[in-house]
Amino acid sequence: MSSRRRIYARPLIATAASIVVLTGVAAAAPAATTDAAGTTSSAVALDDTYYQDALGKTGTALKSSLHTIISEQTKLSYSQVWDALKATDEDPSNSSNVILLYTGRSQSKSENGGAVGDWNREHVWAKSHGDFGTSTGPGTDIHHLRPEDVQVNSIRGNKDFDNGGSAVSGAAGNYTDSDSFEPRDAVKGDVARMILYMAVRYEGDDAFADLEPNDSVSNGSAPNIGRLSVLKQWSQEDPPDSFEQNRNEVIFDRFQHNRNPFIDHPEWVEAIW
Repeated sequence: MSSRRRIYARPLIATAASIVVLTGVAAAAPAATTDAAGTTSSAVALDDTYYQDALGKTGTALKSSLHTIISEQTKLSYSQVWDALKATDEDPSNSSNVILLYTGRSQSKSENGGAVGDWNREHVWAKSHGDFGTSTGPGTDIHHLRPEDVQVNSIRGNKDFDNGGSAVSGAAGNYTDSDSFEPRDAVKGDVARMILYMAVRYEGDDAFADLEPNDSVSNGSAPNIGRLSVLKQWSQEDPPDSFEQNRNEVIFDRFQHNRNPFIDHPEWVEAIW
């Protein structure tokens, strides 16, 4: 971190309260019960089918099993991502809008593009970290692609994730400095689980780089993103809410037909890392 780094003193909002940031989003999404470990009822149902080969494993064995499971997917072109995001990130309170990741703003689906005030496609795992660009595969995987305000997307750029920095103009609750970006509390866990999904899905066996998280914020073009210790903290303190769970279902049912296992089983973050 740069000299602007500050001690992370803002406690994450409680799960129920964090959902209020996106007014009506969680309430409108399909309900799912969650046990003490954070496992949803839908995930329990999938354990006998989708996740059966991963159950009972930890560490590299679990990571390897999950990689095999989630690598079975339908791949999208980069142009198809536009329409996919209009479905995966739809505002449940207004079907004409999407919810932007960092700002939390509800914005018309039709206002996508590259102009100031538009929303575009944010690669949460920055595409320069591993140099995969917008190639079909990691560059078009909608498990880590989210709608975001053009200017805020540019401010995040290809920075790693960490706590600290100065407030981001036009995106309350987000902070940044020269080498890292801190998203608002309500989506910290979402960001962490997207990064860890990418680390499991892309292991270097499909002509793309082996993506791995680490504890650095100076990764440049290496196929790494940090800080892992902070991402783990975020995942624990901001468990999956119903908007994130619904997004996982839409991707599975309508588009890629694979899942982010850390949304279904948050406890697997600690079991692997």
